Amino acid sequence: MQQYAKQYEKVLQKIQSACQQSDRDPQSVQLLAVSKMHSTQSIEAFYQLGQRAFGENYLQEALEKIDVLQALQIEWHFIGHVQRNKTKHLAEKFDWVHGVDRLIIAERLSSQRPEQLPALNICLQVNIDDQNSKDGCQPDEVADLVKKISVLPNLRLRGLMVIPKPENYAAFAQTQQLFQKVKELHAQPQDWDTLSMGMSGDLEQAIAAGATIVRIGTALFGQRDYSSAD
Repeated sequence: MQQYAKQYEKVLQKIQSACQQSDRDPQSVQLLAVSKMHSTQSIEAFYQLGQRAFGENYLQEALEKIDVLQALQIEWHFIGHVQRNKTKHLAEKFDWVHGVDRLIIAERLSSQRPEQLPALNICLQVNIDDQNSKDGCQPDEVADLVKKISVLPNLRLRGLMVIPKPENYAAFAQTQQLFQKVKELHAQPQDWDTLSMGMSGDLEQAIAAGATIVRIGTALFGQRDYSSAD
């Protein structure tokens, strides 16, 4: 617990320092703790330290954690690739879905979101630097997708999510420019307020470019053990 507290404080200080250097309010940047492949006990430890938003990449693992930790007031974010056959679970169990990159995915999330739950927050994942290995729509598809997804019920389209190549800091600025361009083109959606970008190694550069959610895993939880991954 003490080690987690040190790591948590260190990350929060890095966010605060980055915001000060960019003349931004630290409250404008949300820390999303990426807990994939880490235990429910470690999530509970960070929860006790005050962390509330946790991000998961693998659906089955996430569903098990959500069930175990259902007594806690956790804001669950899904940040992995969204497959068509898994949208029902995402619509029912999560507060945010960051990896939407096709209209059909948004339509399914909208139709499968339970009526008694608040609207599902979503981000469009953009392949901002044209990586063959990355999911995401193309930048020139964003405006049209925003127009079509914004009218769907049960969803709140909040902004963009990107995973640029390592050290491609220019991609953060490109994403911010794309975000502003779409905002100018569309008076709606009013909820267009989120840039999900930046991880443990580049959160400062992402915050300088306007990130509102930084997705931090390693700097909080330590290295992951992928030997048991599917």
